[in-house]
Amino acid sequence: MNFTHKTYTVEQAKRRIEKYCVYQERCHQEVTRKLREMRMIPQAIDEIMGHLLMHNFLNETRFSQAFARGKFRQKKWGRNRITRELKMRNISTYNLKLALKEIPDGEYLDTFDLLFEKRAAQLLGETDGQKKRKKIADYLLYRGWESALIFERIRDLTK
Repeated sequence: MNFTHKTYTVEQAKRRIEKYCVYQERCHQEVTRKLREMRMIPQAIDEIMGHLLMHNFLNETRFSQAFARGKFRQKKWGRNRITRELKMRNISTYNLKLALKEIPDGEYLDTFDLLFEKRAAQLLGETDGQKKRKKIADYLLYRGWESALIFERIRDLTK
């Protein structure tokens, strides 16, 4: 029987996961999944998670704030998409609210306007006004921008 899976002692796994956490902010779910992939038993996972939390390698608040800032600035996601993604990672409501505070309102609205204008410019050739409005709305909704913001701007477009 030839097993190709590497086995780790708890200490080896700790060092490997510490590097994994230092490289980039991680949430509990990602780290737990990684430990399972490393074929660690539940008791070892609990011990390693405790170690990571105690030595501040793992911090859900720090992760959620970095996630929100990054996805907003790099991918131009709106608050709805960021919230949805953080909920999928089992981030607490408290940390979710803290994360959204990382996005300044002025910058948020400026980014929204920029995306709206960019998409509208891409659709200059679209002669059907209804189709154009739908395409703009779909584009922004997919990126997690609030429908009230989108439809208010689309109303202004038709005037």
